[in-house]
Amino acid sequence: MNLSNMKFKRLLSVLLAAVLAITVVLPAAQASAAENDAVGVNAKGAILVEASTGKILYGKNADDLLPIASMAKIMTEYLVLEAVDKGKIKWDQTYTPSDYVYRISQNRGLSNVPLRKDGTYNVKELYEAMSIYSANGAAIALAEIVSGSESNFVKLMNEKAKELGLKNFEFVNSTGLENGDLAGMHPDGTTADAENKMSARDMALLSQKLINDYPEVLEAASTPRKVFREGTEDAIKMDNWNWMLEGLLFETEGVDGLKTGSTKSAGSSFTATAERNGMRIITVVLNAASDDGTLHTPRFKETKKMIDYAYNNFKMEEVYPENYQIKNKSDLSVVKGKEKEVAVATKEPLNLVVKNGEKESYEPNYVFDQKKVNADNEVQAPVKKGEKIGYMTVKYKGEGQDLGFLEEKSDANVDIVTKSGVEKANWFVLSMRGIGGFFGGLWGTVTDTVTGWF
Repeated sequence: MNLSNMKFKRLLSVLLAAVLAITVVLPAAQASAAENDAVGVNAKGAILVEASTGKILYGKNADDLLPIASMAKIMTEYLVLEAVDKGKIKWDQTYTPSDYVYRISQNRGLSNVPLRKDGTYNVKELYEAMSIYSANGAAIALAEIVSGSESNFVKLMNEKAKELGLKNFEFVNSTGLENGDLAGMHPDGTTADAENKMSARDMALLSQKLINDYPEVLEAASTPRKVFREGTEDAIKMDNWNWMLEGLLFETEGVDGLKTGSTKSAGSSFTATAERNGMRIITVVLNAASDDGTLHTPRFKETKKMIDYAYNNFKMEEVYPENYQIKNKSDLSVVKGKEKEVAVATKEPLNLVVKNGEKESYEPNYVFDQKKVNADNEVQAPVKKGEKIGYMTVKYKGEGQDLGFLEEKSDANVDIVTKSGVEKANWFVLSMRGIGGFFGGLWGTVTDTVTGWF
């Protein structure tokens, strides 16, 4: 056998070994990934969050930027409710459709309530048509009411997203339709093939902000059915596209919102919220996979997986009570105070969503306000009773994976306050302390010297 043949055989052996390793490692890695997926949501992106703290309980490709279809209307809802709250628009304010709104509203291939070109509609009925029936013409009408034009409104959508702390998003219209469905009338500054995109994490964060800032959003979002312009010849029955609401096909306990979405690129998507036993959750599925060829069903099946997982495995718990003190860390030195120390404690109980059996898996930690407490854990007199000087948070010490929070600043925490007041000492007391310190130091020096003699 010549040398070249030997080299070839060695190379062939190495290649075969590499192929064998890949065939063994890949299935093992895939199996490991499947084992680590506690819920097994069949979608391109998903997230499950406890709403009050933003604690993430499950995630899958949660930071991938994906099409969101009509779930973009969640931002439109936020901006409409904000405009009402600030007095910029009123619920009974009337509006006559622009040519753009009229033309889009007549397209029954899209979700719509047809609007008359010379008709008059108030903000409330347009808002309900958008929130309950996902009416696209109504959404554009609201954008024009708030900002004068949809182009201006899109700018406002992106500005508000930044203000709310969203990171992965792109708003191009008020409806969530693909721009190609807007008959060449898409907003200025956007392209004809553009569409709204967000990550599952940002969709959950936006929904959390909406529910916290404007909880009234759930009034319309939880309405299973309503008649648009009831009692008129324009009356249209509106069935909520959220089929998990009470009385609808996939009725699920506690579900009272929030918004569905479906386009060719976004597939079957849904942002839901539910509340049971005092715990509200938010779920997002982006492009849920279909196992039966239908467009609407998958999003509800995959959402139910997360809802069941949340309520079967987690609950809100009081992890630490009111007036809790961390041992050996709850007394601060007071500079120039009548008393030399002040005790601190939690102002309220610290509640956290906890996995069953893991209540003891959290360690408390103080985070002091650096403007009030220096690096030596000292505060300057005078100190008021009940004065906030920082907060107490917790760190997970369990064996499972901690997925963190939607926002770093929203870590579950509770204020820590002083338990008593400390007045500033007068000049005489401070002088005597200084004298006492001087003689104490002198006496220490003398005794050290005397001890040295012996």
